[in-house]
Amino acid sequence: MKLLQVDSSARASSVTRRLTAKFTEEWRKNHPDGDVIQRDLSATALPLITDDWLATRLEESKLTPEQRSYLSTSDELIEELQAANTVVIGAPMYNFSIPSSLKAWIDQIVRLGKTVGYGPNGPQGLLARKKVVVITSRGAAYEKGTARGAFDFQEPYLLHILTFIGLTDVTFIHAENQGREEADVFFSAAAERIGGIVIDQDQQVVAH
Repeated sequence: MKLLQVDSSARASSVTRRLTAKFTEEWRKNHPDGDVIQRDLSATALPLITDDWLATRLEESKLTPEQRSYLSTSDELIEELQAANTVVIGAPMYNFSIPSSLKAWIDQIVRLGKTVGYGPNGPQGLLARKKVVVITSRGAAYEKGTARGAFDFQEPYLLHILTFIGLTDVTFIHAENQGREEADVFFSAAAERIGGIVIDQDQQVVAH
């Protein structure tokens, strides 16, 4: 079993980092022999999507050394994702959406022929049978159907893009109201939920 932990906050003590670390800790308890792949998106700036990205439409045998070098980061990130059985993503809400580092990671892993294909019926995600947990931190609460909920461009986007590449088993854990006095209460609730989700996922794997 392999777990991919993706952190997108540049703050070492951020809420999402603390919660993804909690998830990984609980996962290790249930999988003492499992492997954890840690991807800190703040450690290295990912390549920009330039004209060189057009090389993704070419057959690999036709790529130049320069094109292979440019795509090497994308290859590495996709291989990490393909190898994982479970993926936990730490995603703080910035300006109602996601950090630029997480968007850069997404741009590198959404790739024709690798994670998404096109056929007679349109696009088809090529990743499957993986469990994804997205852990967010938010300064306020964004309940669906409320006026503030209309400003949530974080969960809808992440759910759509992950589903687009075949990751349809996605669970969100929101540590909300982190900008308010009751922040610790909501943090504790999110941390408590993590343990239950790890156990529930393991039971589902056994059931399959």
